[in-house]
Amino acid sequence: MTGETAPDRSLYAITGADRLTFLQGMVSNDVLPLGKAEGIRWAALLTPQGKYLADFFLIAQGQDLLLDIKTEIAEPTIRRLAMYRLRADVQIAPSPMNVTRGLGPAPAGAHADPRHAALGWRAYGAAGGAPTIDWDAIRVEHCIPETGIELGPDSYLLESGFERLHGVDFRKGCYVGQEVTARMKHKTELKKGLVTVAISGEAPVGTPILQGDKPAGTLFTQSGGRAIAYLRFDRRENLTAGSAEIHV
Repeated sequence: MTGETAPDRSLYAITGADRLTFLQGMVSNDVLPLGKAEGIRWAALLTPQGKYLADFFLIAQGQDLLLDIKTEIAEPTIRRLAMYRLRADVQIAPSPMNVTRGLGPAPAGAHADPRHAALGWRAYGAAGGAPTIDWDAIRVEHCIPETGIELGPDSYLLESGFERLHGVDFRKGCYVGQEVTARMKHKTELKKGLVTVAISGEAPVGTPILQGDKPAGTLFTQSGGRAIAYLRFDRRENLTAGSAEIHV
């Protein structure tokens, strides 16, 4: 298989007669189509208050239903899903397959990354080569958040770009955290969110962004003189992050 192995991802197999209906009531995206045809969905697991807990890909491949997740959050996420399982016929176990990703022509059986065309494809099976692609540069260019960096316990889906990146479905019905997410969509105007900015200088991920002495946001991933930032939309000028200057 071409492409590179994703060393920071873990893969799980989900089995049982209730697996799709169980996940449908848990995650932000519509996963029922995965019961009809092969495909891939990006989705989030939320708290009842609508805040981010985890994000992952769900993949229907042959007879398998797979969960592709950042390794650093895999174990607590699987434990939480198991806690909600109750009497549903659902089992989640590590898969021996590898997560492989790449750009350019996709190999047979690969799935286009559902978030953005610039992210190429993902495949599940044999191992690929060593990582060489600068994924941070792609993410910064297209303002695509990453687990554990831009996406954390205080994140809301709409402020994090999940609608633009096809990670939330507003027609699927109830799931954990759905009420808050729907209210933000239909009854409020977003006042904060992730944007790509220009940066002169450098500052660590997590550095507060200030407008004078007023808090304006937080600096995240940086690449090639640009960065992803979480900003208040009413504070977009004369911004600094440590010794760096920020320009929207």
